[in-house]
Amino acid sequence: MNTESVENAGRILVIDDEEQMLSAQKKMLAHDGYEVFTARSGTLALERLRESTPPIDVALCDLRMEGLDGMQYIETAKALYPDLEVIMMTGYGTIETAVEAIRKGAYDFLPKPFKRLQLLKIISRAMERRALVFENRRLRQQVAEGGSKSMIGQGQAMRQVSELIAQVAPSEATILILGESGTGKEVVARLIHESSDRARGPFVKVSCAALPESLLEAELFGYERGAFTGADRRKPGRFELAKGGTLFLDEIGDIPLEMQVKLLRVLQEREFDRLGGTTTIKADVRVLAATHRDLRMLVDKGQFREDLYYRLAVIPVEVPPLRDRREDIPLLVAHFVEKFARDRVPDVETAALELLMAWDWPGNVRELENAMERAVVLSKDGRITVAQLPPHVVPERGEMDQGYLRVPLGTSLREIENLLIGQALEISGGDKQKAGKLLGVSARTISRHSN
Repeated sequence: MNTESVENAGRILVIDDEEQMLSAQKKMLAHDGYEVFTARSGTLALERLRESTPPIDVALCDLRMEGLDGMQYIETAKALYPDLEVIMMTGYGTIETAVEAIRKGAYDFLPKPFKRLQLLKIISRAMERRALVFENRRLRQQVAEGGSKSMIGQGQAMRQVSELIAQVAPSEATILILGESGTGKEVVARLIHESSDRARGPFVKVSCAALPESLLEAELFGYERGAFTGADRRKPGRFELAKGGTLFLDEIGDIPLEMQVKLLRVLQEREFDRLGGTTTIKADVRVLAATHRDLRMLVDKGQFREDLYYRLAVIPVEVPPLRDRREDIPLLVAHFVEKFARDRVPDVETAALELLMAWDWPGNVRELENAMERAVVLSKDGRITVAQLPPHVVPERGEMDQGYLRVPLGTSLREIENLLIGQALEISGGDKQKAGKLLGVSARTISRHSN
């Protein structure tokens, strides 16, 4: 089997109708570390762009060609692939031609004959520009999403997780992220990726539980045209798409045993084959995996391979459930309220916050996030009260009518008073006179504490 090159300076497409010129440029550029593709016409060049995975970085295009000439190729290629950098080459160049080529989207114009170092310098600059475009796009996306993903929490449990992430992120070790559903395992995976040497590469996620076995194999490894019924073209898998970056395998405990064997091979040998393919492809990725299941128990039951478990769990990172780090709830509440607020950020009343801290959050951080989105949408007068919280978080109405109050240990008397008044106001529909009667105090007392 042939093995595809992993280490290369970039992917170059050379377009020229002279076979001798194509051969010479391919040999020269390959010698300098580029992965080189060739086409003898603009039409064939467009086909190369469609087939190439990962995409072509830079195209070197001759001006005069039969059929689709250089100018037409630039216009068409840039319309279809805006990130492609095109360098025009010609022995019949004029200033007017150069200006026209750049106007249509060419990065630069190179008159023939040219020297090797001259060409390499232009290609290098084009590659740098392309990298800058992608970096700016990544940063804009981070800003749009509220910045880089980070762990929110100052309690001991989260400090330990953050310290472990900082220690293991720079390595190439496979990491198994453990934790209940909704604890933020994907956030941990993204933070590891963003803190690693692969941060400039892609972060590709696969949900192993969401795909049946037949589709999961095709998604992970890709397939060639004709590999199965309906495979009318070649499709790259997630291992290819994550080249130079990180592949995150979510819910790894749900993959079937047959797929576990194939995944183990990739982790051990760092290579794989597309479905229906004959070429072995190097896996230049770092693998992170996550699960809410007890993999050791699955190993004991024969449902998960022990050798794969040890390959995945080189470094385990366990994310604690939210009920075990209640001290972080106020920080998370503040974060989500700010995230979902459109204009003015509403204040969270003490009574509401106390209920949020008292709840066990079986859905963990994800459940809290959904609860705060609801609260922000329903908030009135710039305040989030008990009335805006999900019903299951608030004690049953009958329980309150009977005079019961659930509060966490350590709650101050002042906070308990505020909580009682908040519940009494909710029961009375906001009528301070009725709320005072429920608690045996005056309406003035209710007003003083609720303002």
